[in-house]
Amino acid sequence: VEREAPEVWDILEEVIREHPVLLNRAPTLHRLGIQAFEPVLIEGKAIQLHPLVCTAFNADFDGDQMAVHVPLSLEAQLEARALMMSTNNILSPANGEPIIVPSQDVVLGLYYMTRERLNAKGEGMRFADVAEVHRAYESGEVELHARVQVRIPNEDGEGLRRVETTVGRALLSQILPKGLPFELIDQPLSKKAISKLINVCYRKLGLKDTVVFADKLMYTGFAHAARAGISIGVDDMIIPKEKAEILQKAEEEVKEIESQYASGLVTQGERYNKVIDIWSSTNEKVARAMMEQLGTEVVKDREGRTITQPSFNSIFMMADSGARGSAAQIRQLAGMRGLMAKPDGSIIETPITANFREGLDVLQYFISTHGARKGLADTALKTANSGYLTRRLVDVAQDLVVTEEDCGTTQGLTMSSLVEGGDVVEPLKDRVLGRVLVEDAKVPGSGEVAIPAGTLLDEHWVEKLEEWGIDEVKVRSPITCETRYGICSACYGRDLGRGHRINIGEAVGIIAAQSIGEPGTQLTMRTFHIGGAASRTAAKNSVEVKTEGHVRLKNLKLVQHPKGHYVAVSRSGEITVIDDMGRERERYKIPYGAILTVNDGDEVKPGQVVATWDPFTLPIITEVAGIVKFVDIIDGVTVNRQVDEVTGLVSRVITDPKSRPAAGKDMRPMVKLVDEEGRDLTLAGTDLPAHYYLPPGAIINLKDGDRVEVGDIIARIPQETSKTRDITGGLPRVADLFEARRPKEPAVLAKISGIVGFGKETKGKQRLIISGPDGEVHEELIPKWYRVTVFEGEHVEKGETLAEGEPDLHDILSLLGVEAFARYLVNEVQEVYRLQGVKINDKHIEVISRQMLRKVVITDPGDTKFLKGEQIERVRVLEENERMEAEGKTPAQFQPILLGITKASLSTESFISAASFQETTRVLTEAAVSGKEDELRGLKENVIVGRLVPAGTGLAYHKERRRMREKARMLPMAGVEKAPEVTE
Repeated sequence: VEREAPEVWDILEEVIREHPVLLNRAPTLHRLGIQAFEPVLIEGKAIQLHPLVCTAFNADFDGDQMAVHVPLSLEAQLEARALMMSTNNILSPANGEPIIVPSQDVVLGLYYMTRERLNAKGEGMRFADVAEVHRAYESGEVELHARVQVRIPNEDGEGLRRVETTVGRALLSQILPKGLPFELIDQPLSKKAISKLINVCYRKLGLKDTVVFADKLMYTGFAHAARAGISIGVDDMIIPKEKAEILQKAEEEVKEIESQYASGLVTQGERYNKVIDIWSSTNEKVARAMMEQLGTEVVKDREGRTITQPSFNSIFMMADSGARGSAAQIRQLAGMRGLMAKPDGSIIETPITANFREGLDVLQYFISTHGARKGLADTALKTANSGYLTRRLVDVAQDLVVTEEDCGTTQGLTMSSLVEGGDVVEPLKDRVLGRVLVEDAKVPGSGEVAIPAGTLLDEHWVEKLEEWGIDEVKVRSPITCETRYGICSACYGRDLGRGHRINIGEAVGIIAAQSIGEPGTQLTMRTFHIGGAASRTAAKNSVEVKTEGHVRLKNLKLVQHPKGHYVAVSRSGEITVIDDMGRERERYKIPYGAILTVNDGDEVKPGQVVATWDPFTLPIITEVAGIVKFVDIIDGVTVNRQVDEVTGLVSRVITDPKSRPAAGKDMRPMVKLVDEEGRDLTLAGTDLPAHYYLPPGAIINLKDGDRVEVGDIIARIPQETSKTRDITGGLPRVADLFEARRPKEPAVLAKISGIVGFGKETKGKQRLIISGPDGEVHEELIPKWYRVTVFEGEHVEKGETLAEGEPDLHDILSLLGVEAFARYLVNEVQEVYRLQGVKINDKHIEVISRQMLRKVVITDPGDTKFLKGEQIERVRVLEENERMEAEGKTPAQFQPILLGITKASLSTESFISAASFQETTRVLTEAAVSGKEDELRGLKENVIVGRLVPAGTGLAYHKERRRMREKARMLPMAGVEKAPEVTE
């Protein structure tokens, strides 16, 4: 080899032929970090990696290193070729979408060649076939972007049809495989469109064609990116003409607020919030103006009409195609940098009005360094935190393997499309794709079975769901699977990385952990994004419908005001808009006290405002009409009178019990409604008196003896203007959810259903009493600073929010059940990832939550040997209960409990696995003291003792061994009975 004799190369060629090698790039965050390739001999010392697999390895060519492993045994080679070959791993196991998708240059090239430009050379020409187009293009008769007419082959390859398209798209159609419609590429191909193209190709034509097609796309993309000659110059960053006047308007608004503050009309906090609101919306306006100017150009066509078309500005094309950059970054280049944050996270109220094109002055540059420095410090922390989260997830889920085909459960989760505000965040078809139905899906209206239970919903079926207008279906889920050790393939559904139903032996726990942990480094460590530029939205105060349809109210209680409008008097109400097919298009939360102009079933048009409310005050609304009578409302004792300087109206403000004179300490100021004779009125349909207790800080504008109508406001409670309550975002939020940590200020939920009352207050706490229908009473002590959202005499359901705060996972599980818990956890985790534009299938989060629910607490031991209040693995309790039932004794009663992932890992049955995770000494001493045995069921224990892991091919091996052992155990017993026959 050293002498470089020519025959050496032939020998080497011979040796490596048909022999796959494994390439691995550290850090291996998911299973696609190791893939098998067929090596090719080259001159030169660097590994030459195929660009399309770089996404999976997260590799770039700035000096990354990779490790090469050579599988030696025949089995290893077979496994590498069949399972790990890069051509077999087209789909990402995290979300089932193609991971072999072109990026950067290739996307830019494909986007450039499929764009259309008016008045391009050769516009309107006609061609017999694509080959002719090619010749014309090569000889310079037509430009790439000209719209021409050309005949292209039909989908099935038989015959030609004429289409009007651009030269670039016609050329691209040459590499389009048979069986895909031309319409897929008859559009400017952005990264999203290319991903969809590859996805459709995989579903329709299978693996081989897709790989070949992706490869061809890459070569075409590179070629055209080179020919396009796209580059960036300073002149490409076009600053919008309107910027100066937008800024001037904003400066005036800010001055106005400053003067209001100076004359004492607004508080310091309100001034700060308003100023920041003004600048946020200004930034948006500048950005919009900039994108309009940058992204469109006006041209005259052949007939002399003026037409706007997307521009060919390099920066715009890069962002628009998805090759590099985003609107938010262009905004900093050519719009304004916007609001920045101090190192402690608070927003500096003077924004950077300059952009990078104009250049920053010294002060602006200095403010910018805050964000930049913080960003760098964060990145270092993030990698470590994200790695630790992945490790905990892997540890809790490592022993979850698919062990059987079907567990036969009848339980599942009810899925519907995820709607937030006016947007369908995730349609139903995306959420149930690749899941198994647990109940027949019925056509709404007729009730006939559309899809029978037990069907795996693939692309074909989910499209059908849309057609029939089915808006919720019940599907199997890993959480409700009843398989004892492991999980069944029906509850898991489709293997996302392969596109068919999951095989027995697949280690789904580890795949779930990797899918959640791998994007961890893309999540933020804190609450805002983009170089410290803070993003804020103005407070919402109305609901405007975006689509046409009918209104449906969900647990929304309304009262009708004599003037005709409705007032919402329930807390957790929602309003949804349903289209003619019965599909839910938008959903909005309606706060207490909102004024609605529509009722259930009314028709609405786009742009119609259906509800309005004041975001800064919480009203107390009367549900009956009557005469106001004040109780315990005494000027100077329990209320202070305030006279408005401008209007001269008198309003009374309830004082805090702490600051009242001694006489008013125990008084409970309230408004009660009486009829003409002075008798107490009761709420409709109940015998509860219409008493409205007023909390400290409430403002009353009525006078004693005023008459009120249904839906009138009795008092208003001012809200703190958008207290920047630190919403923990990003990675810490995900970790908190999986660790099931109790929030600092948890929401108080009703433990039982019943009527709310208030008891005697203690120091710093208020006592809230719920009396149930059958005489049971539950007391809650709530700290004074909590905002209690229920009033005396109101009826609450079990699990309803009594005082605002962050919901606690443990409470949700114990009061609302497993399904509500699963839904909350999945939505909250997805919320964080969605903000970063990361797609993860719900399944993975459900797999982890299944592992968090492994333990149960015994509520009544029955005849078992368990103790009340003991925490035990669910499987053990079920096995014990089966034994009890077989013997005719009373089984134990239990309740699911929630463990965070670290705790769940440490409390697994296997002490080897727990010891290798954390707190080794403690785990081992406890195991030794209690004389534990390890069944070696999980993957980790087996790796540690050096056996074949019970997953994949190893699962069959272990099952066979177990069968042989059972057989051997049965044989000696059989031998005892047969002994006499043998002697004859």
